[in-house]
Amino acid sequence: MTYRLHQALHVLRAGGIIAYPTEAVYGLGCDPLDDQAVARLLTLKQRPEHKGLILVCDRFAPLLDWIEPLSDSQMAPILASWPGPHTWLLPAQSWVPRWVRGEHASLAVRVSAHPLVAELCRGFGGPLISTSANISALPPARSPSQVRLQFGQRIDYLFSAPLGGLARPTPIRDGRSGRVLRG
Repeated sequence: MTYRLHQALHVLRAGGIIAYPTEAVYGLGCDPLDDQAVARLLTLKQRPEHKGLILVCDRFAPLLDWIEPLSDSQMAPILASWPGPHTWLLPAQSWVPRWVRGEHASLAVRVSAHPLVAELCRGFGGPLISTSANISALPPARSPSQVRLQFGQRIDYLFSAPLGGLARPTPIRDGRSGRVLRG
């Protein structure tokens, strides 16, 4: 494990917020079960809790604790798209905190193919919050300097590494209907 990865995981386990590269933009992440970390992240972004957040993971199995799988025919295109830059809305387990799912009965989840995101999740031992590194209504940060311009030193750890190469944030689709909610 690299020193930088070790530092980022230490910050996450201590209830901190990290900024890290994802498929298209820098993301902000924290432990999804740490209500104080999520509240702080939402405050930093100036994002209302009711909108909900994305969970990202290195593989599908840990997400089964968070979601209710759909039928085999509905799950087939979802599983075929992972790991990859595709976020899907799936029914949330009843215990999933409001600070993660917002006012929705569904949860946005992604199994990332970005090597650093996968390493972070593997090292953390499960999914992480993944939301674009930007103050609401501002463009998402695409570089460490853009993260610092928007957040200064209010991020506990900034993991500088290459983005995944997408031009735009990952599309979001409804798992039940396949409808594209963000293209």
